[in-house]
Amino acid sequence: MTRITPMMQQYIGQKQAWPDCLLFFRLGDFYELFFDDAVTAARELELALTGRDCGQSERAPMCGVPYHAAENYINRLVIRGYKVAICEQVEDPALAKGIVRREVIRVVTPGTMLEPSALDEKRNNYIVSVYQLNQYYGLAACDLSTGLFETTQLVVGQTTAKLADELARLNPAEIVHNGAFSETAANIQSVIRSNVTLSCRPDHEFLPEFMQEILPDADDHALWARASAVLIHYLKETQHQAPDHIARIEPYQIADFMTLDINARRNLELTETLRDKQRKGSLLWAIDRTMTSMGSRLLRRWVEQPLLSLHDIQARQAAVADFKSAYLARQEIRERLHGLFDLERLCSKLALKTAHARDLVALRRSLAKLPGLAANLGEIDSPAVRSWTDKLDPLADIEALLTAAIHDEPPLSLKEGQLIKDGFREHVDQLRAAARDGKQWIIDLENRERERTGIRSLKVGYNKVFGFYLDVTKSNLTQVPDDYVRKQTLANGERYITSELKEMEDTVLGAEQKSIALEYELFCEIRDQVLQQLPRLQQTAQTVAAIDCLAGLAELADRQQYCRPEVDLSDQLRISGGRHPVVEKMLGDSQFVPNDTVLNLSDRRLMILTGPNMAGKSTYMRQVAQIVLLAQIGSFVPAQSARIGLVDRVFTRVGASDDLGGGQSTFMVEMSEVAAILEHATARSLLILDEIGRGTSTYDGLSIAWSVIEHISDPAVLGSRTLFATHYHELTDLAQSMPGVFNCHVAVDDSEGEVIFLHQIREGGSDDSYGIEVARIAGVPDSVVRRARELLVQLETENDARTKGKVRRYAKPMDGQIDLFASAMAGQGAGELLSALRQLDISQMTPLDALNTLYDLQQKAKTSGGKNR
Repeated sequence: MTRITPMMQQYIGQKQAWPDCLLFFRLGDFYELFFDDAVTAARELELALTGRDCGQSERAPMCGVPYHAAENYINRLVIRGYKVAICEQVEDPALAKGIVRREVIRVVTPGTMLEPSALDEKRNNYIVSVYQLNQYYGLAACDLSTGLFETTQLVVGQTTAKLADELARLNPAEIVHNGAFSETAANIQSVIRSNVTLSCRPDHEFLPEFMQEILPDADDHALWARASAVLIHYLKETQHQAPDHIARIEPYQIADFMTLDINARRNLELTETLRDKQRKGSLLWAIDRTMTSMGSRLLRRWVEQPLLSLHDIQARQAAVADFKSAYLARQEIRERLHGLFDLERLCSKLALKTAHARDLVALRRSLAKLPGLAANLGEIDSPAVRSWTDKLDPLADIEALLTAAIHDEPPLSLKEGQLIKDGFREHVDQLRAAARDGKQWIIDLENRERERTGIRSLKVGYNKVFGFYLDVTKSNLTQVPDDYVRKQTLANGERYITSELKEMEDTVLGAEQKSIALEYELFCEIRDQVLQQLPRLQQTAQTVAAIDCLAGLAELADRQQYCRPEVDLSDQLRISGGRHPVVEKMLGDSQFVPNDTVLNLSDRRLMILTGPNMAGKSTYMRQVAQIVLLAQIGSFVPAQSARIGLVDRVFTRVGASDDLGGGQSTFMVEMSEVAAILEHATARSLLILDEIGRGTSTYDGLSIAWSVIEHISDPAVLGSRTLFATHYHELTDLAQSMPGVFNCHVAVDDSEGEVIFLHQIREGGSDDSYGIEVARIAGVPDSVVRRARELLVQLETENDARTKGKVRRYAKPMDGQIDLFASAMAGQGAGELLSALRQLDISQMTPLDALNTLYDLQQKAKTSGGKNR
């Protein structure tokens, strides 16, 4: 059996320590991958797969990337869900005795990425830890790139569905969990991104003893503490250092925020569009006027977590109002914010020792803007704004240090010099002068030697192998003096050195190398000095983000003519002249048609909304929900006026979708969503229901929609404020028999023989869906449209006798019983009808068969009744 080479033994040892990672193994100027890792990387990165002798009978598969370009390749792998362990040379190869020592210095995973090129600057990149104990959960979420760390636990009554809601909000890139969560993860896969990385940790890491080592002050029995401790341990393990920029763990209660499940987030397009998953076209895109990436991330978190605290809502509203009133100061503030770099992510790079000199220059330029920002904020005489101004630390001492020390245009590498400004440290200046003077001496030497030898083409050159040399072409070799020592022969000449040149080389290169080493040492000292002020930097970064959000919402309100809503604990939902924020922005200069909305918990609980497709029903309903959401993040809203009685949850059932992976049809998915809404909604919830029951037969769908309306509108059962769009026009009769139910329709002008959608919501029901007109507008051939009109007339004539007034007759009476047969049983024909009923096999009948049979029985009852009169 052949013997494995020492280098390959070293590789195998590191690979065994990190079996779930692709191992980037540093060999000189390349990172190499071997065996299965090489096959995977070659496939994913489209690299050439080669081989290397490893002491075995077969060559080891191998591929590699240059070390200076490795970041891009690593990012591509991690974005696709792989983990990458970076195994670096940790000693100078020139000083190594035997094989160079190598160690894994960092593990890059989807949840621990730090490189700006791999991160979306406008959203947090979360890694989440979940600890499941029976049906209880502890949850911790961290964005390593900013230091944000939040944690909570789900208590009694907050089931797996609530956990799914939180994971849908966080949309983590990676989930660290205990073994018990594995099955749960499979059940809620639909709410988390498809390529999420699941990292199952040993169960002993979730025990109280392990937790106490990391969070000694936490409660042993707190599930959030166990989840948090494991996450911190995982971050230490992957980063090979403590994440010191995580200044504090922020506990939060899910009950403090509006509930938005995955369907509501998707259907309302809060942060991305439903169709193409793009930010453009979402609510966040429409309202984001922030000037910094940290402000944009904070606004996203606000949109994802609307408030339930009136105090907090009103505090944000007050600040937005004061910024809106101070136009000139606001513009100057926004101009200063525009030039700020991402302070949150700069702080993280400082703490994790990955910040280079250009990062410190970016920090210095940002800090230089803070005194002016503070002065502009001071111009706004407002308690709401002053509360933020007081938290803004200008950090003048750090700005002064960086201004004095760090070169204005340093290189990206920390090992090339030119990091430290002239005049900051005398010894650096002396070494630079020696190197500079030596280089000038060498230039002068070239001129002297040309004169001495008569070789006009003689040049002084340099490379890392031979150092400085005298380059003489072949045609001039006869003129070379005797004191020249030949060093290298080339095809077109010779290279020489002299004792004088070699002596000066030692002086020049020695001074340059010493200068570079000293500059790196000073840079690390300065970086550590800045790092000592990390809490101040982080507080300022968070303050700037909040100011950016509030000033941005004020700019939005001012430019788009948004109003300040009245948010209270009433049951009212009154919107005058409401507009859809996204559609309005999309339309640009075109006029958006505003609409009013009045809902309450007494006489206007449930709106039945009818009207043709394409007329704007869905747009209107989403508009109402988005206005409510904006009001509860503390923003102004697109309306003339608004009063919003606090909404605890928003539920939506909009559109059709299959769950093919789960084996569920469109209708099954719809019914599952309806069931979840009816289970979890409260009287304070807002329900947006569009076309309930359309995924099955007409009578099935009508029956379900009708029953759902009865359930929701009954205050003894639920009584939520609801917008219910439907094409079942028979349901409009329910407004006459059910208290709190009322009709509205989307207005259409067909007076000229052609349908024009007015996009106006008006009181009263509609008895025409204009489906054929919509088909014509969509481009369906004229022959098909004409035939459809003929068939419609025929079908409406035949069906009118059966359906007219049916809903009114079958509506639930006040005593709660549906009496379908009372009138039919009233005559001498009752015995015949009862006999017919007894013979029916209900279990073998479809809903349509049942209704047809019911119609026949009714006709017999009418005939019998006529005979008995």
